[in-house]
Amino acid sequence: MNRDKNLPLTETAYYVLLAVKEPAHGYVIMQKVEELSDGQVRLAAGTLYGAVENLLNKGLITSIPSDDVRRKVYAISEKGEQILRADYQRMAHMMSITNMILEKGDETK
Repeated sequence: MNRDKNLPLTETAYYVLLAVKEPAHGYVIMQKVEELSDGQVRLAAGTLYGAVENLLNKGLITSIPSDDVRRKVYAISEKGEQILRADYQRMAHMMSITNMILEKGDETK
């Protein structure tokens, strides 16, 4: 199986894609990422906009029209949705086999 060159996503990219499942501007994205990660990931503005630029360049998010000309609004693209789901499945598989191996190891103790 050939893995997509966009995988695995960085933790920041993963959370940003989740955050823009509903269109959002930068400050809202920063808040959503912190909330989704239970405070484990806090993005500085520079980090956020670097991630946004990277995701835009890869076609994983799009910039959408906004009523407020001072704020750019972003949304996940169809390609971004596919990559997000693929990375989720990759991690779910890792969790499944890890759980199986760890539980097996616990049984031998």
